[in-house]
This record gives sequence, structure tokens and C-alpha cells, in this order.
Amino acid sequence: MSAKVETPFIKQLSLPDNRLLAYLLDDAPEGAPVVLLSNPLCTNIAVWDHIVPVLNHAGFRTLRYDQPGHGDSSAPADLTTTTFDSMVEDVAYMLDALEIPRLWAWVGVSMGAAKGVFFATSHPGVVGRLVVCDTIACSPANAGVEDPFGPRVASARAEGGMEGNTQATLQRWFGDAWLEGHPKEAERMRRVVMRTSVDGMETCCNALASETFDLRPLLRRVGGAVDEAVCVVGEKDANLPRTMGDMRAQIEDGFREAGKTGEVELVVIPDAGHVCFVDGLEDFVRLVPRFIQAEKK
Repeated sequence: MSAKVETPFIKQLSLPDNRLLAYLLDDAPEGAPVVLLSNPLCTNIAVWDHIVPVLNHAGFRTLRYDQPGHGDSSAPADLTTTTFDSMVEDVAYMLDALEIPRLWAWVGVSMGAAKGVFFATSHPGVVGRLVVCDTIACSPANAGVEDPFGPRVASARAEGGMEGNTQATLQRWFGDAWLEGHPKEAERMRRVVMRTSVDGMETCCNALASETFDLRPLLRRVGGAVDEAVCVVGEKDANLPRTMGDMRAQIEDGFREAGKTGEVELVVIPDAGHVCFVDGLEDFVRLVPRFIQAEKK
């Protein structure tokens, strides 16, 4: 059974295919611009609990939501149907239902960052500022490398739950030394990951493993779709500092092609891993509000 993480005031929206999408929109600051926070795989709304007060204090409302089969969002009946395009349309439906025509910023990490690129380029002008954190550029099939997602799903299916995957996930994200040195936060993250259903993990892993997942043709289009962008990565997140350096260059080329000035920055958060706003919290909360605060109206 999944461990419960208590986050108040979560609401559920019924999607056109009758799935439920869980979301949490701040009431205050009243009338403030909205920053959407998009989750990594195997996390839910509660993963952002340390970030939301910082953004509220900076004068923003936040909108959080759960990926399919994560937290309080339901998975599709057919687990093979989830793609980044379908998840983008879930978000578009949510924004329309909540009467939010424009996001001040999209802050996404891992799968949530990849989804931000898909969303911004398919709905140009809706996202003002795009924060792309710790994401791969494409599926293993498109990269020509071994698929890490299938074996994780198979392991969870064989176990009949998320317990084994949860520990492996936390070790991959943070490393044993950080987990041992931060037991309270490690336990919070364990509870967060445990709220993912195996169906939710499988359907989102299917999206990540699909040949339809490829950011590379989209990166140069970001410049014509948003006002500003920044790339953020944890220093210890495998080869992603190099990979995201390449992404940054492509995004910046797109800004130039769109006739926009200014550089697209790559920020490497020291000693942080894949979920850089957790083990790199202090650096993250210095960076992101500063980036999105510019010319706030």
C-alpha cells in the first residue's frame, strides 16, 4: 500500500477520457502571476512543498499537478497510450478549466522539464519563462542506448509494489551519503515516491521510452515560443551537465533565430543530483525566483 503524504486542498479535475488529474493552485498572493511546477517521474505534488513558500514570498501563485498514476491522478486504462503529447494536452485542459490563459513560468524537473519543452513549443505564447532542469533529450530508443525504464517497471511488477524501486530511485537521485546525512528529508522523499502506483510508473515510463519522446527537434523552437529560458542541472547528475549544455546551446540558437537577444544560461548546482531542488535546495531557491522575478507585473 502507498504511504500517504498529506498536502492540503488538493483538487481533482475530470479529463475528457474520465481520468482524474489532481492539482493544487494557491489562493494567494491574490491575483499574482502563476508559476506551474511540473514533477519528476515517481513524485507528486508534495515534492514541491519546500519551494512553494519561497515562490509565494516572491509574489507568485503556484500551480502543481500529479502526472498520470502519480499521487492523486489516475492512470489510463491502457498504459501504452501515455505520451508527452497526451500529457501536454492534459495540462492544456487543466489551464483552460482553471481559466489561466498564460503562465508566468513553467518550472520542470526531469520528465516535468521535458514536458515543459513539449508544452511551450506546441502552445507558443502561453509560457513566459521556461526553467528546464535535469532532463534527458530523448528516449533510449532515439538515443541508441539501453532502455533503463523497462527493467524498473518489470521489477515493480514482480515485487507487486514500489518499495524496492523507491529505495533504488532515492539512491540513484541522491546517493547513499546524502540520504544518510539527511534522514528527515530522505524519509519525506521516500513517502513521496511511495505514492506512485505501479500503473503510474509504467504508463509514464512508456512515454519516456517511446520513439515519440525526442526534444532535439523542438529545442530551437523554444526561442520563438517563450520570453526567456534557463537550464539547470545537478552537478552529480550522471552525464546530464554535458547533455544539458548541448540543449542550452540549441535553445540559445533558437532565441537568436527568433530575433531575441540575451544568453540562455546553464546553471550547475554544486553537489546536487537528479532532483536538484531537493539536495540543492538553497542554491535552487536563490536561482529560480531571481530568474522568474525579472519585470514581474
